[in-house]
Amino acid sequence: MTTGTINLQRVLRATPERIYRAFLEADGLAKWLPPHGFTCQVHHMDARVGGTFKMSFRNFGTGNSHTFGGEYVELVPFEKIRYWDRFDNPELPGQMNVTVTLRQVSCGTELTIVQEGVPEVIPVEMCYLGWQESLLQLAKLVEPEIPG
Repeated sequence: MTTGTINLQRVLRATPERIYRAFLEADGLAKWLPPHGFTCQVHHMDARVGGTFKMSFRNFGTGNSHTFGGEYVELVPFEKIRYWDRFDNPELPGQMNVTVTLRQVSCGTELTIVQEGVPEVIPVEMCYLGWQESLLQLAKLVEPEIPG
């Protein structure tokens, strides 16, 4: 059964273009998405509507990993990303639907993420903790202005 819903909102000191790229470029995503203590391997990423992706998170301490993948449903450049994904593990059933919205504001970009359908066996508070760690890493990737 899938019951959990996560709602996140942040303002980042970066352009919508930079944040959009961080979600859709494999190297960028692998750098910021895994929560603390995890690494990420992007096995496949075809960032277009109808395109698919597959990646794994590996617990650096234990070596255990979980693989998941999905499909891009809607891509509005620099404004919105919608996709679904699911775990390969049958003990984590169901499809999660994620909507990422970007809105330019005076000091950067307002980022809103809604993740629906988190498997019941995953505590919602653990998802919030993981997303918070990931979003701190996203800020460290997209906010610096490094010359040429």
